Amino acid sequence: MDMISSCKSGQRGITMIGVLFVGVLLAGAGVLTAQVVPTVMEYQTILKAVNKAKEGNTVPEVRMIFDKAASIDNISSVSGRDLEITKENDKVVVRFFYEREIHLMGPAFLTLKYSGKSN
Repeated sequence: MDMISSCKSGQRGITMIGVLFVGVLLAGAGVLTAQVVPTVMEYQTILKAVNKAKEGNTVPEVRMIFDKAASIDNISSVSGRDLEITKENDKVVVRFFYEREIHLMGPAFLTLKYSGKSN
């Protein structure tokens, strides 16, 4: 009797269903991360192009500089006409806003809203 109860109390660990559940969660998180990371990298590229474009003196010049940088860096989410260009304290400030949707499954989407401005 002591041997049977000591074997049952000595067994610890995770069940096969628990392993599968954790595996599915990790796989889902990996797939989601693999889809989100490129959008974050694109945001960083857009921010770099906006900071380059702020060197222009006129609105058309700022848009042209951004469009050239966008064509080089393959930016498709934002174009020069989408930029909001203002002057603050005699400095050109360029702002941008855009959304990206990632299809998860069925009718479910993840919507990412990005915004930024030049330094």
